[in-house]
Amino acid sequence: MTNEPVDLSVTPFLMFSGDAAKAMKLYTEVFPNSKIENVEEYGADGDGPEGTVRVATMSLNGQKVMCIDSPVKHEFGFTPAISLYVASSDAETIEQYFTSLSDGGDVMMPLGEYPFSKKFAWITDRFGVSWQLATV
Repeated sequence: MTNEPVDLSVTPFLMFSGDAAKAMKLYTEVFPNSKIENVEEYGADGDGPEGTVRVATMSLNGQKVMCIDSPVKHEFGFTPAISLYVASSDAETIEQYFTSLSDGGDVMMPLGEYPFSKKFAWITDRFGVSWQLATV
């Protein structure tokens, strides 16, 4: 390894099984200053079902996130061991994110006050992606 600067990026990469477009739509609606930047879909002669996401990039308030719909059915899915951590100084904003993202999902830690945060929740959304929401 070298200590010299290199051109490097680290990007969260979410693998869905057919719901990538719906998930990206929800996430870019929930978070301000967010947008879907690029979507490549499988065509009629592609490796995956036509119209599903081959690869896509979105920006969630400036954080680049990549997504795919895997054409391969895997024995695994998302796990709460890896989560997207969202911090805001505004408790009302955290409440709005909680309402939108927990709809149809599971709440692992209810929205409330904890020793480490005045407002915090840990949820899994309807697509299986884990989120930690906190006021800072």
